[in-house]
Amino acid sequence: MLGYERVTPILRMFDVERTKAFYTNFLGGKIDWEHRFEPELPLYMQVSLGDVRLHLSEHYGDASPGAAVRIEVSDIIALHQGLISQSAPFSRPGLERTSWGTEEVTVTDPSGNRLVFYIDLESES
Repeated sequence: MLGYERVTPILRMFDVERTKAFYTNFLGGKIDWEHRFEPELPLYMQVSLGDVRLHLSEHYGDASPGAAVRIEVSDIIALHQGLISQSAPFSRPGLERTSWGTEEVTVTDPSGNRLVFYIDLESES
């Protein structure tokens, strides 16, 4: 039987330096690799947040700005506290308990993409 192993969302980006700072400094991720076909052409790169991989692209046909990605985490409180403790002027995310049984922290990257970090409260008990 066919087994599905992983999904890698592609998110649009416009400002490379702000995007890199957001994903590495603010979220604590790392840039795994970067690719351009030529020096003046758009950047395509991979960022890792732990085991989560995201592709970020300047190519206009790769993705629509303003996408949303849900990312399950093991400790939503620690994530929230880590983000809030940075006192970033561009993001002060809240911690929300939803009616569908999750706790969530939503942040928006410099290109308007939403990353919704969550835990499933049903599986926590």
